[in-house]
Formats: sequence, structure tokens, C-alpha cells
Amino acid sequence: MKNINIKGPIVPSDEKWIYDIFDIESTCAKDVTDVLKNANGEDIQLTINSPGGDVYTASEIYTELKDYDGYVESRIVGVAASAASVIAMAGKVKMSPTAQMMIHNASTIAIGDHNEMDRTSNFLKSVNKSISTSYQQKTGLSEEELLNLMDEETWMDAEEAKEKGFVDEIMFEDAPKAVASLPGALPKNVIDKMRTDALKQPEKVTLEDIKNVVAEMKQEIVNELKNEEKQKPVKNNWLF
Repeated sequence: MKNINIKGPIVPSDEKWIYDIFDIESTCAKDVTDVLKNANGEDIQLTINSPGGDVYTASEIYTELKDYDGYVESRIVGVAASAASVIAMAGKVKMSPTAQMMIHNASTIAIGDHNEMDRTSNFLKSVNKSISTSYQQKTGLSEEELLNLMDEETWMDAEEAKEKGFVDEIMFEDAPKAVASLPGALPKNVIDKMRTDALKQPEKVTLEDIKNVVAEMKQEIVNELKNEEKQKPVKNNWLF
């Protein structure tokens, strides 16, 4: 798997050297395309923590990733705001429960008369629609719904982003626990069943009830360990 960091401001390729001089982390399209050219179809993992930046650079990165002939996964570990949220839409999106996503309208600076202001306003509205397309393809929400969210400068935690369809999965949610030890630890499903059965027990428990439960659980544990023994590989090449 090839990892690509989408961190710091999203900047044009011909401006990145300025950020490098000041040792400021940034991302340009060339950072991404250079990796994709040599990826040869390998899985791509984006690690995103960016406040956003140049819309056209984000569009180029998004397009290159969507056009890539391989699996792309976007991991939002800090913030995916503005242009960075567009880039995130290029893959299967996984978001840390402590991360944030923000979508809003494009902005710029204009100088001139009222005609120039009108043209700039129309230009920005057009850019907003273009941006909303990437969100629409991911979420299935209507253009109107998305433009309203952008108008409001919407911040979302992982749960809300998942509910709205921007995120496919919240990281670490319902992740199975790995046990790195020799056989002997009780299987998790046995522990879970014991807890569940314990809750179901009546308030008055006799000694005979306890003996029956213990005997039943002993047999289940033995059966579980036997099954695990059968499933062991012939060679002891354990990976932890």
C-alpha cells in the first residue's frame, strides 16, 4: 500500500517551494501524481489533516485519484476542511472519532466596479456547484441540500459526517481485539456469552444453578479451544 500525506495547506505546485523554505507542511498536486505514477495499481491510502486551500489544486488531486486504476482509501485523522474535504471524497472515507470535516463556499478577493463584483459572484457560485458535485457523488444528497450546507459553513464530527454520507466508516469502531499470547486466554465470544448469560440469570440463584452454568461454560470453552487447535496452521508462523 502506498501512503500519500494530504497535510497542511493545499497549494499550487509552483508555490510549494516557498512553504518548503519555511519548513511549513503543505500539499500540491505533484506530491500526489508522483506517487500515483509509480504505484502500478497498488492500494493508495490518503492520510488527511488539512485546512484546505487552492480549489483548482484540490480538483486536480481529486480527479487524479478518481482516475487511478486501484483502490483509494481516505483516512481523516485531524481535519478535512474546505478543499481537503473534496480530496477526501476520492476514496473510501474512514474518519477518526476525534477528527472534524468542514464544507463551505469558495471565496476570493476581487477589485473593480459593480460589474466586476457581479462577475466574481457568479464565478464563485459556479465554483460552489462544481465542488458540490464531488460531495453529491459520495453522499447522494441533492445539490440544493449540499449548497445549503456549504452556505452555512458546516462543521461535522465523525458521527454526523457518517450520517450525512460523507464518511463510510468511523475508525476504531467495533474493531475486534487482537490477543497476542499463547493459547490459554478465553476466546472473546465465550466471554461475551458468559456476560450475557449472567445478565439473564434470575435474582434467586441456587448452588445447583451455578454448577449447571459452570459445567455448560466449561464444555463450551473446551469445544472452542478444540476448534482453534484444528484451525492452527501446520507451521508456527504467527503474526502479531
